[in-house]
Amino acid sequence: MKLNEIADNPGARHARKRVGRGIGSGLGKTAGRGGKGQTARKGGAKAGFEGGQMPIYRRLPKRGFNKPNAVEYSEVNLSRVQAAVDAKKLDAAAPVTAAALVAAGVISSARGGVRLLGKGELKAKLNFEVYHATAGAVEAVKKAGGSVKVLKPVEKAEDAT
Repeated sequence: MKLNEIADNPGARHARKRVGRGIGSGLGKTAGRGGKGQTARKGGAKAGFEGGQMPIYRRLPKRGFNKPNAVEYSEVNLSRVQAAVDAKKLDAAAPVTAAALVAAGVISSARGGVRLLGKGELKAKLNFEVYHATAGAVEAVKKAGGSVKVLKPVEKAEDAT
């Protein structure tokens, strides 16, 4: 192979379309935009605009309510906690807090607190300190000989305006 024989694959490079450059180019006059009207003009239509017809996002009913200050919990299943205990990443004697779970790599961050879910089996006797726990999770922890202390979420200070 020689340097003068190196070339792109056929069709790999395309010449740019030069629109509006006369009738002979095939893209003269309307420059490939068709006739008159909104679509021929620069800018086109606004997103969601349906030509004066009532748009679909206004025709369909809205349901529910999204809480602006909703607390997002880091959810953790009992099976993940048991796996961390088995791998000796969590100390069974110390209380299982959000900081301990982050340090063990069970959760990536504590967010608004930890929510304990009851999926899986817990064999170790652990004392949990979490912000929320399901009834099944509390039952499974107590069955294993541990305890669950539900902490009160930290209230955010309101701005006095």
